[in-house]
Amino acid sequence: MALVGEALLSGSIKVMCDKIASGQFMDFFRARRLDHSLVDKLKVKLMTLHAVLNDAEEKQIVNRAVGMWLDELKHAVFDAEDLVDEIDTEASRRKAKDQTKKTQVWNFLSTSRKPFNYKGMNGRIEVLFNKLEDLANQKDILGLRGGVVGKVSQRTPTTSVVEDGFCTYGRDGCKEKLKALLLLSDNESSSNFSVVPIVGMGGVGKTTLAQLLYNDEQVKEHFDSNAWVCVSEQYEGLRVIKTLIEEITKKPCDILEMNYLEVQLRQQLMGKRFLLVLDDLWNENYGDWDRLRTLFTYGAKGSKVIVTTRSRRVASIVHNTIPIHDLEKLSDEDCWLLLAKHAFRNENPGAHPDLVEIGKEIACKCDGLPLAAKTLGGLLSCNLDYKEWNHILNSNLWDPPHADSVLPSLRLSYHYLPTYLKRCFAYCSIFSKDYEFEKENVILLWMAEGLVPQAENEKAMEEVGAEKFT
Repeated sequence: MALVGEALLSGSIKVMCDKIASGQFMDFFRARRLDHSLVDKLKVKLMTLHAVLNDAEEKQIVNRAVGMWLDELKHAVFDAEDLVDEIDTEASRRKAKDQTKKTQVWNFLSTSRKPFNYKGMNGRIEVLFNKLEDLANQKDILGLRGGVVGKVSQRTPTTSVVEDGFCTYGRDGCKEKLKALLLLSDNESSSNFSVVPIVGMGGVGKTTLAQLLYNDEQVKEHFDSNAWVCVSEQYEGLRVIKTLIEEITKKPCDILEMNYLEVQLRQQLMGKRFLLVLDDLWNENYGDWDRLRTLFTYGAKGSKVIVTTRSRRVASIVHNTIPIHDLEKLSDEDCWLLLAKHAFRNENPGAHPDLVEIGKEIACKCDGLPLAAKTLGGLLSCNLDYKEWNHILNSNLWDPPHADSVLPSLRLSYHYLPTYLKRCFAYCSIFSKDYEFEKENVILLWMAEGLVPQAENEKAMEEVGAEKFT
């Protein structure tokens, strides 16, 4: 599947660059008098291409040239990965030779390996570099944009800002239901605050719903203080607390000492009825949540904390009195209204009657995900041409059985996964369709391939791997 190839691309480039930057790798090159400057140039070029991957993955949906470019990049990156792995293996073998010349391990490695060919190594690297340089030049012609090198896979932080006059499609019922919960006084609750957990897959509109609630005039008048923080994949307690303080006080906070920050947040919340939003929470560590929860208990009765998350496990950890709210997909009709809003830039779709019916068919294929409808609408707005829209509708991108296809809705959901999860996801493509695999076996396979990162604490790698399933 195309998605698998892209997941491997992002992860493979990062792993290759880490290997190239390692001291063992560079020591090997210097000791063998190979041109290490070529490897440095190769690394820089890989990171340059990595920076535009996200943009390319989205644009290939409507731009065939970008899809062809991505396909060429895959082949070049996989060739580079083979070469880097070959060098890395030889470097490890040489290191083992120096440390354990007379052991059985060394004897086995010596007799079972093929001789490493140093001749032509500089030439092979140069050929690869030239190929990647050609692809880098083509990215400019294709208009591919990049972010900060090495951080492009991270999601752009969300904010509480919502478009003026923003129209909701299919969410009015959800909004009113959750709004009523926010306005409850909670007099009968033993806790001073309640958590409103909103759970749903990526792209289903959790953040948008939270923004609508946060900016509702009646909701704003009901609370004494409010604050919004985008937590994201990497939970940093100090950053979260510091952001909450700055949001509440409307002043910058330069203190980076946790105890001081916790005391300050407690004082800011004490006796006040507050509304806080923790958007995009992934952290499943109960200890981290309990430490934050303790600060919230100093607020007045009726305080609320909205938590949006993809993980039901996270929702189970944070919720107290209010049931978890599972956000469902949109109807096909609501998807069409959202797609049309962005495709026609608020112009009446009736001005393009030839595109309405075909647009509705495209909206049906967004699988009820508003992010897919919005993104496709934005891409379609660039070309209000029946032939182009018809090409997108009938593209093999929509056809799951096709070898080079994947639903854009799934592509967008994968798009915001951390790099290490993209690689774990891609690895599962080795199993045949409908194959029932054992979770524990897959974790062991991930570990064998080096896909499970070593935890900083005392957690076993098996525990870390198990967490990737949730």
